[in-house]
Amino acid sequence: MSKQQALAQRLMAEFQPHFVKVENESYMHNSGKGANSHFKIVLVSDKFNGIRQVARHRLIYQLFAQDLANGIHALALHTYTLTEWQNLQGNYPKSPTCTGVGL
Repeated sequence: MSKQQALAQRLMAEFQPHFVKVENESYMHNSGKGANSHFKIVLVSDKFNGIRQVARHRLIYQLFAQDLANGIHALALHTYTLTEWQNLQGNYPKSPTCTGVGL
């Protein structure tokens, strides 16, 4: 199982999401081919109802604390309630390319 799949599986178990997407964006950085250092997570869960963005992110950082200490350099988090997600019509921000790529 890839790191990307393992992260998605853990998010599914912890948050029972309406929608989850984990993208390995390591290729967009100076991480090298096949790296598992940068991930984008889009997560829609009822567990976020009544919780501010910072607290939502803390929940995910707690879940992945070991991964962050052992190889994952960055997580781009996009967390939504079901109502927020419906208002966005399933659209979420695209990640910018790292300015250090190719240097």
